[in-house]
Amino acid sequence: MADASDDLGIPMKAARPPVPGPGAPVKPPTMPPRAPDLQRAGDAIRAPEPPRRPGDPVAPPRREAEVRKLTVGREITLSGEITSCDKLIIEGSVEANLNNCRDVEIAESGLFKGSAAIEDAEIRGRFEGNLVVSKRLLIKASGRVSGTVRYGQIEIECGGQISGDVQAQPSSEPGEVMTDVAAARAAG
Repeated sequence: MADASDDLGIPMKAARPPVPGPGAPVKPPTMPPRAPDLQRAGDAIRAPEPPRRPGDPVAPPRREAEVRKLTVGREITLSGEITSCDKLIIEGSVEANLNNCRDVEIAESGLFKGSAAIEDAEIRGRFEGNLVVSKRLLIKASGRVSGTVRYGQIEIECGGQISGDVQAQPSSEPGEVMTDVAAARAAG
């Protein structure tokens, strides 16, 4: 009856695979095939750019995801020169000259020392130095600004403080703002 399983067509499975002898070559384990690289999430959404004609602007308008943003986090200290920044967020400490920047936000824990020529500023922390804001300067209740300040429009919440040489200026072109920063440095 031992041969009865053969007659029924039931396959038999060996209990263990054969083990190579001590002198037999060892075959390395096989690696599964590599999965194809996944596309980045933004690549599938992005539409192809239309062809450019001579005279068209070189850079397309910036989307929110493409804004040149620099964030200086809590307990971080940065010193030097910052240029061509669309948005600067300061939660730590910055000692710098800031040029060609559009927006600055100083958090309650943030400190900026130096000079800045910008379009808009929202200050919850401290600013010390020369500040030229061509559009709107907003000083929140916890904000402290001291030094030479020039602004297009100003809003100070109850509790916000400003001290030093403070003057309103008419709306100006960016080149004129840069001249004002140089004049403010010379005066300070």
